[in-house]
Amino acid sequence: MNFWTSFLGYQAVWFAAVIGAAHGLSWPGVLGWVIFAGCQLAFAPRPGCSVLLMLCAVVMGCLVDGTLIHAGLAIYAAPWPGMPFPPLWILVLWASFSLTFTGALVYLQSRPWLAAVFGAIGGPLAYLGASRGWHVVAFSSPAWRATAVLAVGWAVATPLLAMLAHPGKKDATEGINA
Repeated sequence: MNFWTSFLGYQAVWFAAVIGAAHGLSWPGVLGWVIFAGCQLAFAPRPGCSVLLMLCAVVMGCLVDGTLIHAGLAIYAAPWPGMPFPPLWILVLWASFSLTFTGALVYLQSRPWLAAVFGAIGGPLAYLGASRGWHVVAFSSPAWRATAVLAVGWAVATPLLAMLAHPGKKDATEGINA
């Protein structure tokens, strides 16, 4: 996918997931992800690699957002009933975000430091926007602790996803799109 299709597709999933969660629903985000991922996979030169990239992103989401939940730093709207995992709408955002590394964020594949800075700033800003605009995540006071965890988590996850998406790598330990 080209830059704009990837960028706008991810933004559509983000809004569907966040607005859905604001109404206690996960299915709008899931539906958005199914459409976005379906389009991405239909045009991907190696769709299996993109699926593996999404799975890695979901694991990273479980680690980052799970840390916030288990540390008592964040509460999410539309959580799993009786489950201590990040809500489904957050996990589909992670999966969708990973697909932007073969489209809108392809330039980060060979720039890990830029990806880390992008993640450290952009990740927390997205959560703060969702928190303040739609009240789908609430941070315990002082909020800087959750923001710091998010900054570190995204500073690690973003370059990892970018490197995993790099098509020039030779094997799974060096890159998913081998």
